[in-house]
Amino acid sequence: MMNVLIVGSGGREHALLWELRCDRPHDAFYAAPGNAGTAELAENVAIAASDIPALVDFCEARSIDLVVVGPEAPLAAGLVDALWDRRIPAFGPRARAAEIESSKAFAKEIMKRNTIPTAAFETFQDVARAESYIRTRGAPIVVKASGLAGGKGSIVCETVEEALRTARSMLEDRQFGEAGATVVVEEFLEGEELSLLFLCDGADAVPMLGSQDHKRLGEGDTGPNTGGMGAYAPVSIADETLVTKTLERIVQPALWALAREDRVYRGCLYVGLMVKDGEPYVVEFNCRFGDPEAQAILPLLRSPLFETVERIARGGSVRDLELEWSPGAAVCIVLASAGYPGAYEKGKPISIPGDLVEREDILIFHAGTRRDAEKRTVTDGGRVLNVVGVGPNVPEAARISREAAELIEFEGKIFRRDIAWRQIERLGIA
Repeated sequence: MMNVLIVGSGGREHALLWELRCDRPHDAFYAAPGNAGTAELAENVAIAASDIPALVDFCEARSIDLVVVGPEAPLAAGLVDALWDRRIPAFGPRARAAEIESSKAFAKEIMKRNTIPTAAFETFQDVARAESYIRTRGAPIVVKASGLAGGKGSIVCETVEEALRTARSMLEDRQFGEAGATVVVEEFLEGEELSLLFLCDGADAVPMLGSQDHKRLGEGDTGPNTGGMGAYAPVSIADETLVTKTLERIVQPALWALAREDRVYRGCLYVGLMVKDGEPYVVEFNCRFGDPEAQAILPLLRSPLFETVERIARGGSVRDLELEWSPGAAVCIVLASAGYPGAYEKGKPISIPGDLVEREDILIFHAGTRRDAEKRTVTDGGRVLNVVGVGPNVPEAARISREAAELIEFEGKIFRRDIAWRQIERLGIA
């Protein structure tokens, strides 16, 4: 029996825990700090994902055999480095490799030097220079905080004035704190966004199922950017040809480039793409599983994830590894708190009908939840629950997820009812 620690408290971590526990039901699982959902599958540990010394001490005290790190912040802060220093196997990149997400400026320079297809860009720390570049390039244009901003630091600006205001808010007003001390200003790419995740051993990579995230708060992809309001898989445009192009033109060159700089990348590499006329262009790299993409992808995985994660964490190879997938589809709808992605209240009691929990075609992954003093499950974040419907195709999975989302109750609940609309439109189903 192995002792396994999942670091994080969101829907992604609940989904990872669920998947890994399905593979190894007799192992001992811990979640730090976890949430009300992970408490059903593991022992929650009251240690913040950012408290690296306490996490390492816990791993030594409990003889943890494997650590799986969910969020980007502890990866960027060097949690995997600290664990490896104590000879504790950990899944996720070291801090220098995680910089591919923690610094968009660094990631863009890597792409530029290695002719990886991406939007034309410049980076700035001086607001006057940024304003001059914006006026020269015109709009639409994209302004990004270079550092970690919880998925909310990339702003598509429709006018020059909007771009100027956005750059000032980051560089002068510090809207995103130090994450916006450097900004990336890049051309606006037209096309369709796609998320492709790859399990990487430092030299080789194996692709996971393609998915599509819905970043905007409102239906029809309107309103402010969020950490993600839902996702679905598979996506028909993520065919074998596109995945191969992405692996050969983007992922493999990036892995080689990072290795040359002593930044060997081991873990899950998230590639956010813009696809135009069948050609992939990098929008962003992330150094971990997507959230909420993981919640849509993992329920369709037939191969044991635990085996691959452990192999990578212990320094093994994924060369010649192929993952098997179920033939159906999964749609994840995020239930969020009123006010998200801005200010929101916590502590709202959550009611989940018992028959939803028992259904095989519905999975409910907790994100911003906790148990209160009365042992009730209450809201504790902006994104509260992930409701995943699994069906024979995307439209049916979307219907299952949407109907389940309607039945769950908490004060101020908001969610999008059009998750997967692009795929449904492609299939010509109303």
